[in-house]
Amino acid sequence: MNNDVDRRAETDARRLAAFTDFAASLPDGVGPDYDSVWRWSVDDPAAFWRAVWEHSGIRNRAATPLGDADTDVLASRDMPGTRWFRGVELNYVDLILDHAAHHGDRDPQRPAIIAVDETGTRTVITWGELPGRVGATAAALRAAGVSAGDVVVAYLPDVADAVTAFLATASLGALWSACGADYAPDGAAARLGQLDPTVLVVANGYRFNGSWVDKRGDATELAAAIDSVSTVITIAEPGGPDFSGDLAGRTVLAMADIVATPVAPEPVAVAFDHPLWVMFSSGTTGKPKGIVHGHGGVTLELVKSMTLHAGLGRADRFFWHTALSWMMWNYRTSGLLCGATIVSYSGHPLHPSADRLWEIVESERVTYFGTSPGHLQASRKAGLTPGATRDLAALTTVGSTGSTLVPDLFEWVTDHVGVTVSSISGGTDVSTAFAGGSVGVPVVPGELSVRYLGVDLHSWSPQGRDLVGEVGEMVITTPMPSMPVSFWRDGDGTRYRSAYFDHEWTGRGVVPNVWRHGDWVTLTDRGSVIIHGRSDATLNRNGIRMGSADIYEVVEAIDEIAEAFVVGVDGPDGAYWMPLFVTLVPAAAARHDDATLDPDLVSRIRTDIRARLSPRHVPDEVILAPGIPHTRTGKKLEVPITGILAGRTDVSLDPRSVDDASLIDWYAARGADHSW
Repeated sequence: MNNDVDRRAETDARRLAAFTDFAASLPDGVGPDYDSVWRWSVDDPAAFWRAVWEHSGIRNRAATPLGDADTDVLASRDMPGTRWFRGVELNYVDLILDHAAHHGDRDPQRPAIIAVDETGTRTVITWGELPGRVGATAAALRAAGVSAGDVVVAYLPDVADAVTAFLATASLGALWSACGADYAPDGAAARLGQLDPTVLVVANGYRFNGSWVDKRGDATELAAAIDSVSTVITIAEPGGPDFSGDLAGRTVLAMADIVATPVAPEPVAVAFDHPLWVMFSSGTTGKPKGIVHGHGGVTLELVKSMTLHAGLGRADRFFWHTALSWMMWNYRTSGLLCGATIVSYSGHPLHPSADRLWEIVESERVTYFGTSPGHLQASRKAGLTPGATRDLAALTTVGSTGSTLVPDLFEWVTDHVGVTVSSISGGTDVSTAFAGGSVGVPVVPGELSVRYLGVDLHSWSPQGRDLVGEVGEMVITTPMPSMPVSFWRDGDGTRYRSAYFDHEWTGRGVVPNVWRHGDWVTLTDRGSVIIHGRSDATLNRNGIRMGSADIYEVVEAIDEIAEAFVVGVDGPDGAYWMPLFVTLVPAAAARHDDATLDPDLVSRIRTDIRARLSPRHVPDEVILAPGIPHTRTGKKLEVPITGILAGRTDVSLDPRSVDDASLIDWYAARGADHSW
């Protein structure tokens, strides 16, 4: 056995031991096998979440200790409005500072945050430095008038001091919200401006695809657009131009000056459900919804995910390629809750070559690398073999989320990276994953191995009945601590209930205490989960429902295809049009200068779909597209584009929320050209 295998086996054993140690502490008859612990976690959620609390070392800072009754943990199972951990006080930052104290005593130079930009410039904040930087930033925010319940917002690339600013905000009991610097100022204002923030944190720019993107003008425009902002904190990325001027008349503070003198942090104790952050829905079809999560629910849920599912601990380096607009930034940042080092990257994931992220995995000795199916597909189609060409001895797991990970990509990671795949699925709605891979549980290509602990996930028929082995609506039937505290400015909870709880089930009406997430899933008899795509984007041909993800799995496996996009459009007199749009990898695109697909390629697409799925899955047309429209977090825009292709005038699609707004007109023209 070589050293690489020895190290991976040692890490796998350590991660599995963390789970079995947890299971061993549970009541008689529970565990240590995963299925037994999962069943107990949803049958007795009060006992389960108390066990997670105690196992994780979360401190109650209230004068009164947590009571022994189940109702002290979970007063009722009603959704929404569940009350958790009555009387408990804490702060999300507490557990991170406990790890900082541990590292500070043993190895203060151990990195807490490593940030890499496109040029390879590294910024490192050590565990010894982190508390002083957080405390100094919190002191600056306090001096700017920020206190518990106020809002601090950020307009930033994925840089190290974004984490510093967030932790400082949370330590004060203030709310944090962020938008990636790739947004235009008006798109950022449509989100962040709703919150009436006191402080705005901005950067001078970032490097992307070989160029410097200057954001100073956009930062000034955003500051001017949000009247409530009184103070702007600037982060200067190395090598970029300095800020000058007053940024729309606001008080300007430089982060470099703020953190130059360390200050001991003093986190404010807040109630379990005190708001921690606001994350926004994509906003593609209306005003972005602000989703509010609380300190206790996020801490409890994410420390569970990081330790018991990802198996992370103080020896790990956790790198998930993400952006501040996406919940995965919050998810990755929470690696600090278990003492891991977190790694970030600001830049194009394929610049200067498709190997860029794998290079970072190697150079930073990453143990858990999270990415998207799109990136893994690009790696496969570029012919990469990272396990052979890179020293990935430290790497034990590749995580994937954002869309469905198809079986051939599971197999590519296994064969060409040489590690376990953990495909996860969750959402901004709960700031975590509902299902995914877990330590010690076998991986089946195309499946999410388990329902996560404490997640009572089921597949329901249109009549609201449990399904196994059949496609149904994904529902959650037991509350989770990280379900939203509220929606922003939704005083009576109407929008919150409408989003998840007001669905009418055939013959049953609205079923109380059932969260309908909006995904088509299959729950297997092994308890694993298969995701088929959004239920509101279901293909329905002659009464037969089909998931778009199943078609993507087939088409995107073809070497010439970069990405696929399929929709079903209702026409006059019961007509139905199901076009498939595709983009090509560069080598194939060079052979299609006339914008017409090679008939042989079209034939192969149709043949593969018919053979691997069914004749009814075969599209009516296969169309070469200039691009596939996504949200800025990478979700394909199936629902609004369906309406646009149908020529509907009631489609509300905000171009600011689309990664390439120029594509909207192209798809509208394709719809107008279609002859029914």
